[in-house]
Amino acid sequence: MTTDVYRLWQKLSGRPLGKWAFGRAYGLKVPYFRTIRPRFTEVRPGFCRLVVPDRRGVRNHIGTVHAIAVCNGLEAAMGAMAEATVPDHKRWLPKGMDVRYTAKSTSDITCTAESDPARWLDPDPDVPVTVTATRDDGTVVAEGIIHLWVTDKPRR
Repeated sequence: MTTDVYRLWQKLSGRPLGKWAFGRAYGLKVPYFRTIRPRFTEVRPGFCRLVVPDRRGVRNHIGTVHAIAVCNGLEAAMGAMAEATVPDHKRWLPKGMDVRYTAKSTSDITCTAESDPARWLDPDPDVPVTVTATRDDGTVVAEGIIHLWVTDKPRR
């Protein structure tokens, strides 16, 4: 049960510059995520952690990391976690995102996505993914749920 994305993580993450290379490759697969330059630190079934660096390209008019850049980080973490979790006979599609912004994003932002891998085998296709974004000092700046629709792959 591994997708191309998760196999790539397994192959690269333990090598020198491997996590950096994975982030670059992930950005090639999903070009929109290149805008936040995610630094992946952990990817496994049911969990992903990455860092969105605080840099000029993701700041807003008040000098903090923009809320949408934070959401992009949360969605990138969810996508990598989903790719590491989805069973071979299933596919996933995001269907909604409920996020609350709880503090200013004044540093690099660590984004996590978590989901119970057993839920991916449940007949109920609605699978919630808990997402959290934190500052370097541990303050939660955003939290929420990304709702996925996990269904059997169509027969071809």
